[in-house]
Amino acid sequence: MKLSSRFLALGSAAAVLLGAGSAFAQDTAPLPQTQYVLDIGLGAMAKPRYDGSDSYLISPMPIFAVSRFYLPGLGQVADGQKQTGLFFFPSFNFVGERKPSDDKDLRGTRKINWALEAGLGAGYQAEYFRVFAELRQGFNGHTGQVGQLGADLITRPMDRLEWSIGPRAGFASSKYMDTYFSVSAAESAASGLPRYKAGGGFKSVGLETRFTYDLNDKVKLHLQGGYDRLIGDAGKSPLVKAGSKDQFNIGTGVTYRFSFDLF
Repeated sequence: MKLSSRFLALGSAAAVLLGAGSAFAQDTAPLPQTQYVLDIGLGAMAKPRYDGSDSYLISPMPIFAVSRFYLPGLGQVADGQKQTGLFFFPSFNFVGERKPSDDKDLRGTRKINWALEAGLGAGYQAEYFRVFAELRQGFNGHTGQVGQLGADLITRPMDRLEWSIGPRAGFASSKYMDTYFSVSAAESAASGLPRYKAGGGFKSVGLETRFTYDLNDKVKLHLQGGYDRLIGDAGKSPLVKAGSKDQFNIGTGVTYRFSFDLF
């Protein structure tokens, strides 16, 4: 695997924090009784250049973790004071632009613009485990739906340190899969890859682990790593066969806690 220092703004690394894991930050210390408690920060992540790539890059990693979140009419949908029970969270992701010049395996394929994904997630947490599901709608680069199912074992091996680990399963609609994994007739003629039409369904299974250490009541250090295996129509794509079904990532960063009211 080769690493590149080329940065893609935000990138799809929002996996640390915009999606499942980080949004569930649950602390043993009491949280301020405000409507919103957000841990916001920045880090860096080594990850595949694009889904199915066998080359890697290092990109900036925004970190956005929700401990308390208020929605008018629904109330406190996420509450870090609760150590057990149902929880809800906003889910976001940013997928960077993909260009034929990004990798030799993409030569002859079309350019795909950046995409913003926004949606909601829900789960159940007990003292030592949590399960969750999330669903997001894509805008700009793709207009499909994408989501994830997951579960975590939660341990606290020492004071101020939380470690979680668990399986993940990613799924996507046919519009998403067609955008990132299909090969059109024109692309086939230009690239030499066989023509291919990807359909919706489960696209990956994997494992994710995360360490969070509280330096103090406001500042946290984060370290996370994960592995995904592309499956289904994603794994059968000629773009993936030219690259790799095995996708790894590792990232680290720091956050600062903000507490405030809006309503």
